[in-house]
Amino acid sequence: MSLLVLGVSHRTAPLSVLEKVVVAEPDQPKLLARIAGGGQVAEALVLSTCNRIEVWAVVEAFHAGVAHIGEALARHTGAGERELTEHCYVHYGKAAVQHVFSVAASLDSMVVGEQQILGQVRAAYATATSAGTVGAGLHGVVQQALRTGKAAQSQTAVAHAGPSMVSRALDQVAAHLPAGWDGAKVGIVGAGAIGSLVVADLKERAPGLGEVVTFSKTQRSARRLAETAASGGLTATAGAMTELVELLGSFDVLVTCAGAVGTLLVAEDFAMIGEGIVVCDLSVPRDVDPSVADLPGVRVVDTQSLAEGAAQTLDQEALRAVEALVAKEVAAYLQGQLQQSVVPTVTALRQRADEVVAEELLRLETKLPGLDQAQRAEVTKSVRRVVDKLLHTPTTRVKELAGGGDGGKYAEALRELFGLAPGSVAAVTGTGSHEPGGRESAPEGAREPVR
Repeated sequence: MSLLVLGVSHRTAPLSVLEKVVVAEPDQPKLLARIAGGGQVAEALVLSTCNRIEVWAVVEAFHAGVAHIGEALARHTGAGERELTEHCYVHYGKAAVQHVFSVAASLDSMVVGEQQILGQVRAAYATATSAGTVGAGLHGVVQQALRTGKAAQSQTAVAHAGPSMVSRALDQVAAHLPAGWDGAKVGIVGAGAIGSLVVADLKERAPGLGEVVTFSKTQRSARRLAETAASGGLTATAGAMTELVELLGSFDVLVTCAGAVGTLLVAEDFAMIGEGIVVCDLSVPRDVDPSVADLPGVRVVDTQSLAEGAAQTLDQEALRAVEALVAKEVAAYLQGQLQQSVVPTVTALRQRADEVVAEELLRLETKLPGLDQAQRAEVTKSVRRVVDKLLHTPTTRVKELAGGGDGGKYAEALRELFGLAPGSVAAVTGTGSHEPGGRESAPEGAREPVR
């Protein structure tokens, strides 16, 4: 069993493709059931954010796994298989582990150092666990990746090395405001995590802001976000979604981050715009129809323009520190997996040794029935001590040597030397352990389209 990653991200696809393949959290269990139900995939997790859709899976065979996951994703999202194939990438075995760790450490994010990805990976793991598609393979790699991502945030300066996506977006918005933020009226649609980040950023950068009006699917959420803005010194009120279109003409800036299924605003909704408005759409799929960008007096900032914008100023020293941390953690994880590959053989060997000891002690009891309980206990302890000492060096060394990549050879040597039956090892192994590599040859994770 090996790790496979298939995905589409801001690095390989334009926003027009990304918003077709995004999978909302409530729909993920259905997709997971489709992926895990075909027999080609043993475990699966779906990571869907505004910048990527990825399937992390444990598979027996590379080509069958890629074909099945690609077909399941295309059928679920309605995206054409040809379009999906053109923009997707695949990582397998060790390269897949490297990619998962890099994603959790935000090295593959649109904004390197952003902290949201850790929560998104945790949420994806929780959803897959609830759906019953996480086993020992995914559990191990995801938990270690999360620990690595957390270490990247706490042990390096990458979290402060570059601006956040929200900060970059508001920088682009400010460039379209002739008078700056002073006196500007801002509408915020969406009271989730992104909406809270927008409010936090505005409190820092725009103390002279005119007014903030918050909108959400529920009035309670809109009021909560308005109260957060007000507590930071901004003038803020909560509006009703039914009033949004009517109020558009009063806004200098409209920030949307509702993450709605379907379009919230279309070109006709902006018909009454007077002096102009800057629309900042941070959702994928987009909350605002792309045609709005063609209207006179409307400027649009979205995740596509962020991706196409100038390269972020990132502290290269901080970036190198995270890359070194990820490389170290990936190496440690892979070595651990190699060592784990011989555990079934070592366990079977110790079980066989226990059986031999039990047989010999029983034979001794029949030959020396006069031994009292204390004497029998001392003999048992001595025999077990001898066996443990004899087995300690070979079982310890085989784990150490397995870390060098030849675990299978050493495990086979142990089986031959001690006459372990294949069935005894299989019984310990169960359904098989997750291995970082794969038996079937495959492109080691090149970020190229799958042809």
